[in-house]
Amino acid sequence: MFVSLWSILLLALCQLTLAEGMEKRASLTQVTNFGENSSGTKMYIYVPNKLAAKPAIIVAIHYCSGTAQAYYSGTPYATLAEQYGFIVIYPESPYSGTCWDVSSTAALTHNGGADSNSIANMVTYTIGKYGADSSRVFVTGSSSGAMMTNVLAATYPEMFAAGIAYSGVPAGCFYTGTVNGWNSTCSQGKISQTQNYWATVAKNMYPGYTGPRPKMRIHHGSADTTLYPQNYNETIKQWTGIFGYSTTPQQTIPNNPASPYTRYIYGANVEGVYGTGVTHNIKIFGDADMEWFGIKGGSTATTTAPSGTTTQATATSTAAPTTTTAAGGAQAQYGQCGGIGWTGSTTCASPYTCNVINSYISGGLANSVNRANYEL
Repeated sequence: MFVSLWSILLLALCQLTLAEGMEKRASLTQVTNFGENSSGTKMYIYVPNKLAAKPAIIVAIHYCSGTAQAYYSGTPYATLAEQYGFIVIYPESPYSGTCWDVSSTAALTHNGGADSNSIANMVTYTIGKYGADSSRVFVTGSSSGAMMTNVLAATYPEMFAAGIAYSGVPAGCFYTGTVNGWNSTCSQGKISQTQNYWATVAKNMYPGYTGPRPKMRIHHGSADTTLYPQNYNETIKQWTGIFGYSTTPQQTIPNNPASPYTRYIYGANVEGVYGTGVTHNIKIFGDADMEWFGIKGGSTATTTAPSGTTTQATATSTAAPTTTTAAGGAQAQYGQCGGIGWTGSTTCASPYTCNVINSYISGGLANSVNRANYEL
């Protein structure tokens, strides 16, 4: 009698455990027929068990050395998809080392081909197959995936409503003219350009486009030695330039979304989150992402700080490093010294010299641009 009762209880426990496991998640699935894919980028998709009617889409893009499976497992988006009913697309880079092509002319051009076009085609496929809401498509990524996030926001602004970049660089900064190239000058934070320069670079990725652009939130750490902190400044310049905001934030909110991060609000469409002492291994804030995307509790783009207090931005030790113009009008180390549309000083502070080191995209063509490459 005791053995029989124990067997029944054990069977019931096993059935309960199995049921709970079945309810936790759907599965990550590869899609091979999503449309034109000149670069061979792989598409993986997560469709939650509890799919919302006319669901939103989040494109979640992995880092160098990462995979779709790694980003699916290591980020909160699939779990949040079950909670809110949206779809997650996890692209996977086709290249050895699995960095993204954010350096070729094709990748930095609307409908130019390469990874960016393949990812855009994944979105189009998903909207059609699942009846997703085309007005609620969002993009986020880490490191190389953050670079692609900025590139997609520039090349397909009509497709994305908002983006969040975790430790990336401005769209166009990594240009080399080669597929899947590496730009050390950009990664090491040795490029300092104007708002107008970066905004023009982004706009020239889709010439003639005059429609709405995605709002952007930029995360970076002050101790990042993979993609140096100057890239935070340059990315903020790019998107504040796009929206016509000042690079001086309207509000500074310490310990937001958590310590040791500070949130900088530049306007309704651009925010920065800067972590003091944070390395390239930056934390992903899933709940805050949901708010920025408007999936949870509306947008976080507000004019009032938490607890009803509003603080005017001031220069603090948590701000990213900036470059200045040296006395006499000469450009300080790593400052801009030329380029298309440049009206500032073209001389460099002694003992540095200003050299042409790279090109960037303008109207789909590679044009030689002076960027400050200082050598003693």
